[in-house]
Amino acid sequence: MIARLPLSFIRLSLFSLIVGVATLLSSAASAQSTQFKQAVASAAAKDKALAAFYQERKYKPIWTGASGKDRQRRQAFLKAVGQASLHGLPAARYDADELKALIRSAKAGRSRGELEVEMSRRFLQYARDIQTGVLIPSRVDSEIVRAVPYRDRLATLKAFSKSSAAGFIKSLPPKNPEYTRLMKEKLALEKGLARGGWGPKVSAKSLKPGQSGQSVVALRNRLVAMGYLRKSASQSYDEAMTKAVQLFQFNHGLSADGVAGAGTMAEINVPMQARLQSVIVAMERERWMNMPLGKRHVKVNLADFTAKIMDGEKTTFRTRSVIGKNDPDRRSPEFSDTMEFMVINPSWYVPRSIATKEYLPLLKKNRNAVSHLEITDSKGRKISRGNVNFAKFTEASFPYNMRQPPSRGNALGLVKFMFPNKYNIYLHDTPAKNLFSREVRAYSHGCIRLNDPFDFAYALLAKQESNPEAFFQAKLATNKEARVNLKEPVPVHIMYRTAFTQAKGPMNYRRDIYGRDATIWRALSNAGVALRAVQG
Repeated sequence: MIARLPLSFIRLSLFSLIVGVATLLSSAASAQSTQFKQAVASAAAKDKALAAFYQERKYKPIWTGASGKDRQRRQAFLKAVGQASLHGLPAARYDADELKALIRSAKAGRSRGELEVEMSRRFLQYARDIQTGVLIPSRVDSEIVRAVPYRDRLATLKAFSKSSAAGFIKSLPPKNPEYTRLMKEKLALEKGLARGGWGPKVSAKSLKPGQSGQSVVALRNRLVAMGYLRKSASQSYDEAMTKAVQLFQFNHGLSADGVAGAGTMAEINVPMQARLQSVIVAMERERWMNMPLGKRHVKVNLADFTAKIMDGEKTTFRTRSVIGKNDPDRRSPEFSDTMEFMVINPSWYVPRSIATKEYLPLLKKNRNAVSHLEITDSKGRKISRGNVNFAKFTEASFPYNMRQPPSRGNALGLVKFMFPNKYNIYLHDTPAKNLFSREVRAYSHGCIRLNDPFDFAYALLAKQESNPEAFFQAKLATNKEARVNLKEPVPVHIMYRTAFTQAKGPMNYRRDIYGRDATIWRALSNAGVALRAVQG
């Protein structure tokens, strides 16, 4: 006979069992939580921003928790990195598939903690890449001395943790119309690659109106594929083809004479893959400048040989420019600064590199050489050439300076536009007007020469003078050096774009005169950026 246990005893035993199980579960959860926090602290320790972020929030997760917000962040980020290649980013750097696998396998406290920090790390990398570029410009090319507007990593992570995940990620890429249009062109080219590109190259070295034959047919077909000519059965270089070639030339910075000469043919035969590379490089360059450019600003596109005054997105003044010669000591650098004043009837203070490397050898041979220049001492006092033995000086020991007084023959012309910078680069007039009619205009020592400097000055002064032309001409007539401050300083952006868009109309492409874009593409490719062909 089995003894019956009192009901009170059974109830107490069940209660003890439940409490025991709960205690065990609580202890396990506590251990898991401790392991998670320790893993987060350890994984984040070597990264100052991550360490500070998680320490401040007492190591609570933003990715790996069970809350709806954590899930939304995971989903939004995985979607974004899965589409990274749309922006020309190295998708493998963030690796959506690997992240998904890590999420599935991270069950325990330690593995979840390590995943938590890894997702934050990759998120910050993605945010920086899409916001301000994959590359550090000066490490790619020492002549790109642009200050990239990098965002604070800790501030980025904090803002993300407090925002709508999808909305925050959507806000990261540049929001200017140029970037949007470049993305559109990138997709169009990717679809074009999937269809075989623009077809065979034109084998003829040059073609002109009135000709006919297979080479003309090949040119016709390529212009049709590029969108410059309607489909036609014509086998002659007729008026329609001439107009198509002219439009192509205009959009590629060529002399628009309608003749497919050697230079034009070389551009027509550039493969679609190369144009896609130029677009991806231009997108990277836009990310380097993902900042307010100024309501009114000046854009100098070195590859386009132009300088523009921009009011918002509208070009209100445009002029041709001459840029630095394609020589290691003369190429124009890329940077942004602020124009503060102009000098009318400027003196030219010869840069030391020019004085010692170009003029000192001439003075050694003939002390009266370069007679248009004054020789001055360190205090600016004019020195008599007859009292100087130039032969005893080297480039390093030459103690004098050189100055060209104001004149119509001055190397700077009659006006210069100053945004003081350590590179000694500025915009100015020039007496050498013949260079502006050339297709390739790379001849200066690095400064930017303007074809229409007076009109450029009038446009700048219009903001502060009721009659800017009369004001400028009155200063000019004195033949004396005069500084005119801009009441509202104007940002100046010296850029280099071989691919750029128009609000309406075809893409514009330019030759890579300095070879910088080729260097950038190689660096992007090494970082994992790849060309794609997209079925559309």
